[in-house]
Amino acid sequence: MRRRLAILLSLVLVVVVAGLALTWIPSDHYIVLPDRARPTDPLVSVPGEDMGEGRSGIYMVDVRIGRANLLERIYPGIHEGAELLPEQVLNPAGVSDRQRRRSSLNAMSRSQLVAIAVALEELGRDVTVSPAGVQATLVVPGSPADGVLQVGDVIVEADGEEVGTTDELQAAFDDVEPGESVELTVDREDKPTELVVGTRAAEDDPERAVMGVQVENAEDFDFPLDVEIDAGGIGGPSAGLAFALDIVDELGDEVLSRGRTVVATGELDLDGNVHAIGGVKQKAIGAREAGADIFLVPDDNFEEARDAVDGLQVVAVSTFDEALAALREG
Repeated sequence: MRRRLAILLSLVLVVVVAGLALTWIPSDHYIVLPDRARPTDPLVSVPGEDMGEGRSGIYMVDVRIGRANLLERIYPGIHEGAELLPEQVLNPAGVSDRQRRRSSLNAMSRSQLVAIAVALEELGRDVTVSPAGVQATLVVPGSPADGVLQVGDVIVEADGEEVGTTDELQAAFDDVEPGESVELTVDREDKPTELVVGTRAAEDDPERAVMGVQVENAEDFDFPLDVEIDAGGIGGPSAGLAFALDIVDELGDEVLSRGRTVVATGELDLDGNVHAIGGVKQKAIGAREAGADIFLVPDDNFEEARDAVDGLQVVAVSTFDEALAALREG
């Protein structure tokens, strides 16, 4: 009897140790999980904002991404809404977690400025947006730009030619042969910096010279109000719609939330268009857990959000104006 008990206890111990080991050992996949929805009001500071009763009902929602342990890799269903992603999907071309994180925070910073611009223009305030160069959003590991350019650098000159947009940067490279070096002037943390960057042939065109960097237009924003957004460590552009709605909710003559819990997700552009974002399934779960009365999502994400959870009112929008109309009419 004692021997059987000892064997049983040993087996239990082995199972426990094996289970703990599975939670400690990282796998070759990442796991995407729902995150809690956060009210945007504490994150947005607006001069003269109306803090009356019934406001502060706009929420943003994000996802949590981390390296999956072996247990999660084998049984991702232990978490509701979990999604496994191979490393090459999340971090393409050998991009590290640190580089991806920096790019994500950079995208969040720009999305905040765009949200402020869209909201203030909706309220009839004068906003000036002017070209300011071309910003590096990702530097490909092992490329000529690796170790020279940094995410957040804004290219303002290439081989003596002024650069204000991505089209102008491309034009400056028209006469550059693969393998040649290019002299760049960049704004790095608001300081002009001179760099020399090598090039290589583009994968899709052996005659086109590239540095190995992803870029987007950079702009200077001039706002009539000192609006500030502090999202902490949250990254990505998907909170743009929620931030813009919160600013209108706080500064406008009407209360958009009207006592409701409004969760919104979507990337805004300067024209007020709402673009698709990732992690919609997980964000829908986060909206449900927050007790959302309405969940605003981009048109292209509607079906996934609708199918993710039951009993959640999901409204598809393609523009900021449509989002405002949905809240005013709903």
